[in-house]
Amino acid sequence: MDKKPRKTRHFPDKKDILTFIQESPSKVGKKEIARAFGIKGDKNRMMLKRVIREMKTEGLIEKGHRRKVHAAGELPPVTIIEISEIDVDGELFARPASWDSDQPPPKIIVTQGRSGAKAMAPGDRALARLKHLSGGMYEARIMREIGGSEEEVVGVFQLVNGQGRIQPTDRRAKSDYAVTGADSQGAAPGDVVLAEVVDGRKMGLKQARVRELVGPMSDPRTFSLISLKSHGIRNIFPDTALTEAENAVATGLGDRTDLRDIPLITIDPPDARDHDDAVWAEADDDPKNPGGWKVLVAIADVAAYVKTDSALDREALLRGNSTYFPDRVVPMLPEALSAGLCSLVPDLDRACMAVYMWLRADGKKLRHEFVRGLMRSRARFSYAQVQTAMDGTPDEATAPLLEDVIKPLYGAYASICVAREARQPLALDLPELSVSLGKDGRVSHVAPRARLDAHKLVEEFMIAANVAAAETLEKKRSPCMYRVHDTPADDKVTSLREFLETLDYKLAKGQAIKPRHYNAILASVKGTAHEPLVNTVVLRSQSQAVYSPDNLGHFGLALQRYAHFTSPIRRYADLMVHRGLIASLGLGEDGLADDAGEKFVEIGEQISTLERRSSAAEREANDRYMAAYLESRTGATFSGRISGVARFGLFVTLDEIGADGLVPIRDIGSEYFHHDEVSHALVGEHSGDAWRLGDTVEVKVVEADAITGSVRLELLSESTLKIAPGKGGKKNDRRPPSGRRGKPVKRGRPKNIRHSNRK
Repeated sequence: MDKKPRKTRHFPDKKDILTFIQESPSKVGKKEIARAFGIKGDKNRMMLKRVIREMKTEGLIEKGHRRKVHAAGELPPVTIIEISEIDVDGELFARPASWDSDQPPPKIIVTQGRSGAKAMAPGDRALARLKHLSGGMYEARIMREIGGSEEEVVGVFQLVNGQGRIQPTDRRAKSDYAVTGADSQGAAPGDVVLAEVVDGRKMGLKQARVRELVGPMSDPRTFSLISLKSHGIRNIFPDTALTEAENAVATGLGDRTDLRDIPLITIDPPDARDHDDAVWAEADDDPKNPGGWKVLVAIADVAAYVKTDSALDREALLRGNSTYFPDRVVPMLPEALSAGLCSLVPDLDRACMAVYMWLRADGKKLRHEFVRGLMRSRARFSYAQVQTAMDGTPDEATAPLLEDVIKPLYGAYASICVAREARQPLALDLPELSVSLGKDGRVSHVAPRARLDAHKLVEEFMIAANVAAAETLEKKRSPCMYRVHDTPADDKVTSLREFLETLDYKLAKGQAIKPRHYNAILASVKGTAHEPLVNTVVLRSQSQAVYSPDNLGHFGLALQRYAHFTSPIRRYADLMVHRGLIASLGLGEDGLADDAGEKFVEIGEQISTLERRSSAAEREANDRYMAAYLESRTGATFSGRISGVARFGLFVTLDEIGADGLVPIRDIGSEYFHHDEVSHALVGEHSGDAWRLGDTVEVKVVEADAITGSVRLELLSESTLKIAPGKGGKKNDRRPPSGRRGKPVKRGRPKNIRHSNRK
């Protein structure tokens, strides 16, 4: 209810108006302010309009949804929120559905509100009443659920009987959207568009208005743009950030340590555009350390160019990390830095943060020392180049550096491997596939990604440097953005133990679970038919790695403390660690501010969320590329492996290209199936025929849709596994076919596969 008009003898000043906005229990606009202060007459209304405009200019208030205003930096008392995450304790967190500021949105803790309301999930939206808490946080009480995030939609524009339609690219979308001629913005059939949902008729299709033309669906390079738009990933830098990057001046030696005489080299994929880490090693000449090594890891000094709270810094935080697609990279920093001043290209002076590490013959670290230096890379090599040279066939580039640079690196790596074996990090074997595109932007080649010793060498050097960074910050009692990987939750360990028992394997009981316990299981299934299955289920039992100022250790790496230090070009967390080291070691004036630690919890949660967003976008883009590749191979047969078991069917990963497809449950046999959650299987009620996670199967491609990235498969194999019906698990919701109890199964295309020409 609106407040009663205030009996004022003077026109309200800005403080009066701001107080009214902050105290109002509902949204406030010019009309509500005029009513509250008894403002009448055209002259007074014009004066009020001018005052409100001045308050906006001065940053005192902001325009919100439907032309309402609220205090700057604050959320209105009633607003639309979107669920952003659920933590390990089941607590809901949200963000405002509309947020135009460059600053991170405030964090909102959600209480469900109405009893009996459905449980909410990430992506769901609701109208909520907010209560301002300390520390800039809010508590939200749900008033009304309003469904998923549908204010914006990405889809393919089509004409159906002369009328505009948008077919969403999100496979979960339930219907198309209608577009009037005036709202199509010149979109042609087959164009991918970004549109906003508008209020329309209550009956029939929802209506949308095209805001942006993304690109033609016929061009495969549009697939990654769909993922960018769908996930709200920023791919255009503000002019202020670009200007800062382009105006940056190379850092000279000054007070830095001169590392230019040390033959550091970079080792990266052949198509890498930025090179942010370089390595070097030599045998330690200290007689007290026989067989030991001295290692140097040098990392691009991004903090020298990206100052705290600059336009570059704010944009980097909003992105959180770089995002990688088969056809492009969306960088965290502009190219002038990521591929320029911060890239450790050969024969050019580059500012760096570097760490010396002295290792024993068994790989254990004796000590380390961080310096802020100026380096000059001797060479840029690919992993394959370095490995081929070490294997005895150097090329013109690697031959001059083989004895003095490359072989010492492998010597230090061999000692690190001894320490790694003693530490026993989680030893999952999950092969990856590499997708290559042709000149036309379409998939031309898919092959297993090589896993050479050169890859492992660089990886182990980076891990050692990351540990040194965390140890230093902890010793200096400086805020640290740890990379934490918590111990698996008890319920997941219990589920894994029950599953392994169905295969006659035992997971240790009655003691704190360690990576070595998992490794014992993984070693026992090595080379057996169960190897892929057990590796997959062990992976799924793990907690998710996140960024946090609270050190929980890194379970997967079997490390007590760990922080990301080695990729500040592409990860904001690493930039924060660099700044922490600069401040705590007195290496410059551009380190962390004294009060920076107060925001670490909030920033850690934000960049963890952004990391998950990028992973989802990358995965969806790959799905579309693969679906486009399979569109021309409809009817082809593939061998594959069951990679997911759900109540509605089986997910199968094709061996040849790594694409994922769905075998709907209605197409599996002719009996009623149970979903056995313990065995990760679908089990026939009468026959006991079972399809289990990890099973090798033969399938046929029935349908592939590049718009949604969906692939429908038909199962050609016969079941070779029997599981006693009724042993645990939950029944799925499939109705038995005609002739058995219940309704007959509906035949036809599953809902998550949609034709681009459907009406």
